[in-house]
Amino acid sequence: MPTRRELLSLGCAFAATSMFPRISSAQASAAAPGPVADPLNYVNPEFRDAVKRMHLQPGANKPWDAAMLKKARAGGMEFPVPPSPAIREVMIPGPAGAPQVKVYVTGDAPGAAKPAVLHIHGGGYILGSARDSRTMIQELATTHDCVAATVEYRLAPETAFPGSLEDNYAALRWMHANAKDLGIDVSRIAIKGESAGGGHAAALAIAARDRGEFPICLQVLIYPMLDDRTGSTRKLPPFMGMYIWTPEDNRFGWSSLLGVPAGSANVPPNSVPARVENLAGLPPAWIGVGSIDLFAPEDLEYAKRLMLAGVPVEANLVPGGFHAFDMIAAGTSLARQFKESYNEAIRRAFAKA
Repeated sequence: MPTRRELLSLGCAFAATSMFPRISSAQASAAAPGPVADPLNYVNPEFRDAVKRMHLQPGANKPWDAAMLKKARAGGMEFPVPPSPAIREVMIPGPAGAPQVKVYVTGDAPGAAKPAVLHIHGGGYILGSARDSRTMIQELATTHDCVAATVEYRLAPETAFPGSLEDNYAALRWMHANAKDLGIDVSRIAIKGESAGGGHAAALAIAARDRGEFPICLQVLIYPMLDDRTGSTRKLPPFMGMYIWTPEDNRFGWSSLLGVPAGSANVPPNSVPARVENLAGLPPAWIGVGSIDLFAPEDLEYAKRLMLAGVPVEANLVPGGFHAFDMIAAGTSLARQFKESYNEAIRRAFAKA
């Protein structure tokens, strides 16, 4: 069973009074007329045992506030990181006028010409840590014989947009500037993120395209958080967003990042990938999400818009998959297929580049 801190690193918010994710009683009641529908009816049968083991039960949502955020960040426990491949902690130059940025890197080999993956952790823009993603980059480095790094960007609401984007861009710049020492082939750098990390990766791809400095060969967006209007000005059926990340969570996360209420008419330019009008010229994309994830409609819409803009895109929709199903139900065949799908996309991108 994953630890609470591991789930936080994937962008899973938790109730301040509960150890586990929840769904709102209002959502459960609205799911069907008459008697309350069993939320498990919407979950793929492969994932139901994992839901039960994690005790994901309907419960009342409490509104986010400073105290709840503090408790969510403080919760959890340290979990072991394998000794191999070795991980280095590096402080790199941050954005102009901002602090240095911490990066964890593994698989580097001076003088080599390896592909590379820049990983960006999830956490709803308000939670999570690159430190908790160290096993992820170890796995990437082993699976793809690549250099893998994960970046400790500044969290909202303490740092609003574009602070986190510039931290992530600084990590991309560092990988290019130090490619020889790290052993990186700069034509084969992919970016990857889960949940809010996927939103960060999408925003980074847009910034890299617009600035024209550093090429990216693939963006891997795992149930990415792309649209602040979801759960605020855009309502979804109540069976979407029941588990892990709810509309209430989404409003708080986006409002924290943007510095204005989620769904506002005006948001900072390029802060919300789904609101960027021109998607042409972006790197090829792999986008995956479960069908009852709050982000499913916005992720599929983004994939459609990329396709119509001429960007190669692969979309993977998992029936009955909730947010972070691949972590919570990692041993299921659907979760393994989901993971293999994006790993195969990475292999193809590295081979093509």
